[in-house]
Amino acid sequence: MIDPAILASAEAVLAACRGRHWKLATAESCTGGLIAGALTAIAGSSDVVDRGFVTYSNEAKVAMLGVDDAVIAAVGAVSEQVARAMAEGAVRNSLADIAVAVTGVAGPGGGTEAKPVGLVWFGLATKTSVRSEYRIFPGDRAAVREATVVHALAMISQSVGG
Repeated sequence: MIDPAILASAEAVLAACRGRHWKLATAESCTGGLIAGALTAIAGSSDVVDRGFVTYSNEAKVAMLGVDDAVIAAVGAVSEQVARAMAEGAVRNSLADIAVAVTGVAGPGGGTEAKPVGLVWFGLATKTSVRSEYRIFPGDRAAVREATVVHALAMISQSVGG
């Protein structure tokens, strides 16, 4: 069951995209498709949602989104560079006008001092621009993943003008 507040945010994203006649794609690592799932839980979302890429492995990021494996080797999958490349790759490899990408450390393990559990990098790309930001979310794996979905939807909404 998807939280009603998340569904409301997803509905706002869909409405904003419809208002601009934009298609949307997602590129997800640490959320494993939860952003696309929230959007497609809403009937009629197929007029906005073009596709979702679940690129949990580094190999999938390279093969499906065109992320440079040398970049992943140099800075790691959880990085600004990879989040940006994922978002750009999702736009390039879809019919989308806008794409959101997420890559992070959801936990409970896998964190380091430089990349703690809860660190998530976000990329947001259109056909002409890309931006990125990060957050460090508190809580367990489920809380980090849910907070990531909420933030990703907010980024899209702000960018599209919803």
